[in-house]
Amino acid sequence: MPPTPRLNKLLLILYGLATLGVLIAALVSPEIRALAYAPLRDIIIPPPKPVVVHVLYSTEKAAWITEAVDRFQATRPRVVGRPIELVLEKSGSREMYLAVLDGTAEPDLISPASQLQIALLQDLSAARTDLFRTPVVNQNDIENCRPVLETPVVLVAWKNRADVLWGNDPNGRMWLRLHEAVTEQNWDSFGHPEWGYIKFGQTNPLKSNSGFQAMVLMTYNYFQKTDNLTNNDVLDPGFQEWYTEFGRNVAKFGDSTGTFMEEIVAYGPSQYDIVAVYEATAIEHIENAIARYGEEQGGLRIYYPPATSMSDHPFCVLNADWVAPEEAEAARLFLNFLTDKEMQELALTYGFRPVDTSIPLDSPGSPFLRYLDSGLELTLKPEVAVPPGNVLDTLLTFWQRAVRP
Repeated sequence: MPPTPRLNKLLLILYGLATLGVLIAALVSPEIRALAYAPLRDIIIPPPKPVVVHVLYSTEKAAWITEAVDRFQATRPRVVGRPIELVLEKSGSREMYLAVLDGTAEPDLISPASQLQIALLQDLSAARTDLFRTPVVNQNDIENCRPVLETPVVLVAWKNRADVLWGNDPNGRMWLRLHEAVTEQNWDSFGHPEWGYIKFGQTNPLKSNSGFQAMVLMTYNYFQKTDNLTNNDVLDPGFQEWYTEFGRNVAKFGDSTGTFMEEIVAYGPSQYDIVAVYEATAIEHIENAIARYGEEQGGLRIYYPPATSMSDHPFCVLNADWVAPEEAEAARLFLNFLTDKEMQELALTYGFRPVDTSIPLDSPGSPFLRYLDSGLELTLKPEVAVPPGNVLDTLLTFWQRAVRP
């Protein structure tokens, strides 16, 4: 039997009431907005405000993170029915944690170059009870703070210089021989007066993470250990004299890791004999070096220290009063996205080692496979332990007082 006018009217009323109910619910909860009738919804209910996540990140991964953000936003991510908006700002790793500590920056998510800065921030924020109720980061909370990329500190050198200092296998003497060379000041002591002064470059530990990591590695190497670095070690007079002698003879303490690779490729051995950089930075520039110099000076090669210090690019959601629950949830969604296999495979194309160990470094097209002849190694030496934040702070204070140019 066809519907009667009275039944039609009743159905229309019920539909109207249901639509009105959904519209009211959508006003209260953005998660229900998608269920509302689209034409009325767009007229009556304003689009929900985005959840804005402010991200401070170190510059070394800028190319990868830019592409990752574009892919993340393309998925139209939402939290409690609201779209997620990422606001990214580049920052030096040390500058980053100092800005959080002094209150000049209030990010929701930070990503310095390594766990060294997270260890410092964890310890130093615990001491700032005037600003923080608890430490703003926790290295052990992997849900909110974990690495997403890896690249170790390496030395890049002209092969004929490296052969004189340590040959193909530096073993445990790489840093000790480098110290000997830098403090000798010229190659005449090694039988090559034609090479002039010994020119080693690294970044300023107060301004760049790679220089800080190189300093940590040298400190460990001096004491012939890979963990349990203490304040007593850093304050040891013998060590301080040894490192100060080295630091005051370094050709240049720069501000940027990338600049050293650019300059050693652009100017050759007239500018630098050896530089300390990230493996990923070396990979980025090695093609230009091969094209420009070939086997001249034996070629420009990558050398791995006897122990590894990993720049592991942690992303950490801050536990601070200014981070709202929905902002923390949105930040975690982004962190999870960065460790998805697709983003990890993308990292490999940029010369980083994925934290997803199921992705082989020797995959077809991998730069690690392509540049094996330049000294790249698939398997790394054991890592040194990240020292406690208070020890790292003592190390930086020593450098600032005794070595700072």
